[in-house]
Amino acid sequence: DLHSFPTRRSSDLWQINGKPRSHLQIKPGTPSAALEQAALADKKIQAQIAGKTTVKIIVIPDKLVNLVVK
Repeated sequence: DLHSFPTRRSSDLWQINGKPRSHLQIKPGTPSAALEQAALADKKIQAQIAGKTTVKIIVIPDKLVNLVVK
């Protein structure tokens, strides 16, 4: 029975300037825009980027979101 198997999940890693800062369990296939919004809404990420300028946001679906900040 296919309904008895658990839903697949993957863990997305949030990075700032290439350094791991947080992570979140997400559904595979989550759109890049939703991953970007989730990363920016994360309290750990908000604390790290407070007062800094976001230069670039790199999203690799089902793997990571990297924020480049100055």
